[in-house]
Amino acid sequence: MNALAQLGMVSGLPRDNQTIAPASSYEEERKDYFIERDGERFAGHHLLIDFWDATNLDDPSKIDATLCEAAVTAGATILHSHFHHFTPNGGVSGVIVLAESHISIHTWPERNFAAVDVFMCGACDPNLTIPVMQRLFQAGRVVADEQRRGREPASIAA
Repeated sequence: MNALAQLGMVSGLPRDNQTIAPASSYEEERKDYFIERDGERFAGHHLLIDFWDATNLDDPSKIDATLCEAAVTAGATILHSHFHHFTPNGGVSGVIVLAESHISIHTWPERNFAAVDVFMCGACDPNLTIPVMQRLFQAGRVVADEQRRGREPASIAA
């Protein structure tokens, strides 16, 4: 872990962003941030978003700032971010680690394409990230696919 820390790839000590105050009942103490919606219980929303005919795909600092803004807009807590700028094509790969999971991106400026992965649990709304990212990328076409990750079988969720 020390080698990763020296590269700036880990944020150091674990954070207590999801720590809750002691409660009177055992159920309150073991809050797990699973979501209950439409009669289902699941770990979180996972969006796979493709930005086609996009711009501003080669600036790691702009992408970092925009994805951080998107995370906050969705109600998430940022723990750490790390981005890498590739040469010679200028592509960017990066991740923002959230208390509620992550946002990752890979860009192909030579193809005007970005692939973004947004996974959030708890009360966050990952759909709110899309307009924030679209302001930067100005994509001609945005394709999003949503999955509910960690769906519990009906017998467990009941």
